[in-house]
Amino acid sequence: MARKFSLAYLTIPGTNPMDQIKIAKEAGYDFVSLRTIPMHLPGEPSFLPQDDPKLFADIKAALKEYDMPLMDIELARIRKDLDINEYKPAFEAAAKLGATDVLGSVWTRDVKWYTETAGKVADMAKEFGLMFNIEFLPWAGVRNLQEDITLIDNLYRDNVFVMVDTLHAGRAGVTGAELARTPRKYFRFIHLCDGPAGKPSDDMPNGDPVLDNIKDDLMLFTAREGRMYPGEGAMAIADMIKAMPNIPLSIELPNLAEIKARGVAGHAKQCLDVAKKYFAENGID
Repeated sequence: MARKFSLAYLTIPGTNPMDQIKIAKEAGYDFVSLRTIPMHLPGEPSFLPQDDPKLFADIKAALKEYDMPLMDIELARIRKDLDINEYKPAFEAAAKLGATDVLGSVWTRDVKWYTETAGKVADMAKEFGLMFNIEFLPWAGVRNLQEDITLIDNLYRDNVFVMVDTLHAGRAGVTGAELARTPRKYFRFIHLCDGPAGKPSDDMPNGDPVLDNIKDDLMLFTAREGRMYPGEGAMAIADMIKAMPNIPLSIELPNLAEIKARGVAGHAKQCLDVAKKYFAENGID
């Protein structure tokens, strides 16, 4: 079965949903992934169809015009200073637009609290037929694959999954072998991108892809604006992808330099073209 790709919001950040849908279609993507839950960041554009009937109608029309399914929305964060009840209108609107999934993440090390809260978000998502995919990041509350699996197991729900981002997984030291040992039932979709290794050392002359210090300038720069096309960085992407089932790949690849050089549409197309070339070169069906 041919691989399916979605265009994630963060690849072309600040782009309105209608333009993102059009760009995804023209570049050859199979799905689109929208940010309809705000991050409350300074200067962040607001694209909230649950609060704006005209925007909802415009997104619905664009999805139909370009025959572009909405795969998922983001980002349902589990954090003590956020009210998860704000997610419910976003879930309802997403479901009406045809979404199947929600992306979330955890931002506290209070295991008991985040397990209870993630369960509430999962139940809220299920009301609208949505799957809840929880991403691990090495500087977040759920930091690696095993912590994510433990959370999923402790939730005892049938609509919760682990979401592997190939950059964050590489930063967390996750290997293809570790993923291959993980039952396929845990995975539903993947975030695809690459990133550079850290500074060289005597033990790692080419640099170490594993980084876990949120204050590391390279980690922050890469995650926010300097991710790399597949095969151009240090992550063992081929090993990771081959170890997981053939599930959709959402390309989340913010790179402000590439956007400046190519424009948002050109960057989105380059992401997909390079990914497909990388897959072919590495024998990924």
